[in-house]
This record gives sequence, structure tokens and C-alpha cells, in this order.
Amino acid sequence: MKTRLLIVEDEETLRLSLAENLSKKGFEVQAVDSGEQAIKLWTHDNFDLILLDVKLPGGMDGIEILEKIRQVDQTVLVIMMTAFGDVAAAVRAMKLGAYDYINKPFMLDEMILVLRKAMETRNLRDEVAYLRREQQERTGGQPLVSRHPKMEQVFEMVERVAGTPHTSVLIQGESGTGKELIAQFIHNKSDRNKKPLVKIDCSTISETLMESELFGHKRGAFTDAREDKKGLFEHADGGTVFLDEIGEMKLSLQPKLLQILENQTLRRVGDLRDIKIDVRVVAATNRDLFAMAQDREFREDLYYRLKVMLVELPPLRERIEDVIPLAEHFIYGFNREFRKNITAISPAARKMLTDYAWPGNVRELKNAVERAVILTDGELIEPHNLPLELDKQLPAADELTPLMDSADKSLEELEHSYINCVLQKTNGNKSAAADILGISRSTLWQKLKKYDPD
Repeated sequence: MKTRLLIVEDEETLRLSLAENLSKKGFEVQAVDSGEQAIKLWTHDNFDLILLDVKLPGGMDGIEILEKIRQVDQTVLVIMMTAFGDVAAAVRAMKLGAYDYINKPFMLDEMILVLRKAMETRNLRDEVAYLRREQQERTGGQPLVSRHPKMEQVFEMVERVAGTPHTSVLIQGESGTGKELIAQFIHNKSDRNKKPLVKIDCSTISETLMESELFGHKRGAFTDAREDKKGLFEHADGGTVFLDEIGEMKLSLQPKLLQILENQTLRRVGDLRDIKIDVRVVAATNRDLFAMAQDREFREDLYYRLKVMLVELPPLRERIEDVIPLAEHFIYGFNREFRKNITAISPAARKMLTDYAWPGNVRELKNAVERAVILTDGELIEPHNLPLELDKQLPAADELTPLMDSADKSLEELEHSYINCVLQKTNGNKSAAADILGISRSTLWQKLKKYDPD
């Protein structure tokens, strides 16, 4: 596949000469003479390299074009052409993310050498990323993808805690921010990775069954207990227990969890003796456990015992620079699943992705990318492949401000208002709204029925 090259040069003789000669050398070339034309073409096409003159006529010079490109795309390699001795422009361009620069006048061979060096760098970077993903898949690891400083601190923290044998971890963040992924990472990076990671969603197990499911029971403990049964904590012995939505755990069961955290022992329902186990507990919640503890809706001693290591995940709208790396990571996975060969996201589609508020966080982004991969026939994801709601800005952060400022409303009323906001934006499409909210369609139906029983 040919290397796609965009040349931005206002001097006609040089522009035509470069286009002709580089085409003969195997590059697929498009050439324009202004910054405005370059942005228009780049927005609707995909290039491997951009050869960009610093001095251009009209409203935008090369430095401004480079800044606009870097706001959306960190991967395309940009080589600046500068007047001989214009050191200041070259330095500024490199600081803004240009791959290299070349001084005018230059020989054609010199230019070809710079371009081929740039492609070797791109190919090597792609190969390293591919091998890293392959290794992570072979070892069962889950890659943590982010460029945001807060997330880099999170990754450093979980790397450290993974090396400890029993330290409990509490992960806090909105639905869809990747709490389960962090729990998986901690388990995979720990010495417990040869033993099970048992995932328990505290919001889906009924209150009557939860104690037996978690801690097991003895034969005859209750009517249907016809034989001894191990609970999920025993099945995780030697490994990790991930308690998702820990805020939904009933107060009556919390002392048993506290016993496990403090003594590494549990007692089955109907038993008279304690059983020794060896587990690490990782818990996650999208609720404010501290406030719940203050209101006596959650045991305070359990809260402090869980949060020996507290990991707080920021929502995706606060780390928009992670949207494209995450999307590219998801594309890689879906390419394999759906036998596609999508290599890039068009600049216009990138802008749609980075302009969107992502109320459903990483989960919503993954769903949007899956849809786009399925609908894309070629190698490039375009805006029309993305969900319609991205173009409608569903719902932006400023639209949520009136809801958040309603201090006199209960949490239930705020949730109802937010769901209605999303439904309005999807024109009543409940499947689309459920995707945005990060919940199943059946859960959305249940909530709507609760708020509007008639």
C-alpha cells in the first residue's frame, strides 16, 4: 500500500516538481497551495505524511495548520519546510509536534531521505504497538490506554498496589469509566493471576440469595439447601474478588465482608465454624460511599477498610485526549473480531469523537466504535459511520449544569431528569438512550416504569 502524502506549498514550480518526482518514487501525492485548502483536504481524507511549508499566503501559515492538526490527530507525521536560517520557526514547529524539518533550498534526494526516515519511524511505531497488544493478549493482560496526567497517576498507583498480596482497593467513578478494567489489571499484574478473578455484581444478586451466593451454605441451612455449597469467595481462594456496585450490598451482609478483610475467614450460612481463605478484595462503586457512611447507609468501618487504596477514575469528558487512543485500541480488537482492515479514523470523524461529551464514558465510546467498524466497508472510518447522536452532541456538559444545580431535588429526581434529557436527544429511541446511559434496554424500561407507572 502506497504512502499517502499531502504537500502544502504555495510556490507553484516547487509544488509541481515535488508532486511529480515523489509520485515517481512511489508516494500517493496530493498537493495544494494554501492552508485553507490543506485543512479542507485533510479534514476529509487520511494521510500518512504531510509536507508543510511554514510560509503560506492567506489567513493561515504552516505553524497554525500544524496546531490545528495536532489538536485532533497526534499520529500523522508532519515535516516542515522552512527558509534557510529560520531557526525560530523550526524550533517552534518541533515543540508543537512536527516530526522533522528541512531547510530550503534542498535537493530532491535529501527530501526523499527525510520522508523515508519518517515512514520507517511510523512503521516501527505501528509494529511496536502491534507486538505490545499481541503480548498483552497472550498473557491475558488488559492494556490501559490513556494520555491524561490523572490517568497516568492511576496507572502508576495500580501498578504498585498489584505487587502487594492482600491490600484492598476501592475504585470510584461514573458508570462506564473502566472500573472493571482496572480490577482486571490489578489481578493480572499480581502474583494471584494464576488463580481466579471472581466478579460479583452486588446490584444483580437478590437479597435473599446474596449471602448464600457470596459465602456458601451448609446442607439443611434452609429449605432448598440439599447439600453443602461453596460461595463465590471460596471459589476465588488464592485469587481476587471484584465486588462491583459495592454500594448496593445490604447492611446485614457487610459485617461478613469486614470479617474477610480483617481475618481472611468466612462462615457459611448454617455453619458453626470459620473457613480460612486467601483473597484480595477489589470493590467498585459509582456512588459516594463516604456520604452513605455518614448517613449510616453503609458501614463506616467497612468503608475505611475497603479504601486502603482509593482509585478515582475521571469521566471521559474530562480527558478528551484519551478518546482517539481508546478508539484506535477498540478498532484493533474489532478488526480481529469482524475480520476488517480499518487502518484509521478520518480527521472529520476524529473531530466528531473529540467534540462529543461522552456521558456514557468509555463504554459508550466502545459501543460507538463497534458500530462504526461494522458499518465501515473500506479502511477509513468516516463521520457517517458513527452514531447519529454524536453529531447531536448528546448531552453536552453545559446541558447537565441545570440538573446538577438543582440542590432541592433528590437523587432519584435528578436521574429521572437526566434520562428524559437523553431520551429527548435520541428522539425517544430507547435503545440509543440505553447505550448512552451505559445500561441495558431492560434496565431503562424498568426505570421508566418506576418513574411513570401509568
